[in-house]
Amino acid sequence: MSATIRAATLDDLAAIVAIYNEAVEQRFATADLDPVTVEQRLAWFHEHDPARLPIYVAEQGSVVAGWCSISAYRPGRAALLRTAEISYYVRSNSRGRGVGTALVHHAIGDAPRVGKQVLFGILLERNTVSINLMKKCGFELWGRLPDVASIDGELVSHVYYGRKT
Repeated sequence: MSATIRAATLDDLAAIVAIYNEAVEQRFATADLDPVTVEQRLAWFHEHDPARLPIYVAEQGSVVAGWCSISAYRPGRAALLRTAEISYYVRSNSRGRGVGTALVHHAIGDAPRVGKQVLFGILLERNTVSINLMKKCGFELWGRLPDVASIDGELVSHVYYGRKT
């Protein structure tokens, strides 16, 4: 993969939202059922201080090919400050080219800098591509919530994949 991974800026938010909305439309990588707007994601973006909860983008040329975020787990609970949720999304025409793997590896490598020793991802169980990516990056199955999501009439389980950094 020939991409540059860097901290996201507010100028990247439109691309981040567009990539996320592709996943919403495709129905396999998120439990959101309706597209989101840049305005709806502004607060989320500002909650991600690059010094504690970064958002990264993978840029190929001048195009954002994917993004990854480290988000607080159970905010406000001091005993969980070292634990975070990792999320990642790749533009559909950039999938299968190592963008997701590079983003996840980057987040794992940067986790100690931001005080995170435990990362976990919450995936739809039918998203086998993402499950395989998690396994490839050293994550293990830590839990399963059966049939907790209803997507277009189909019940889908959530699986939790985690690892220590």
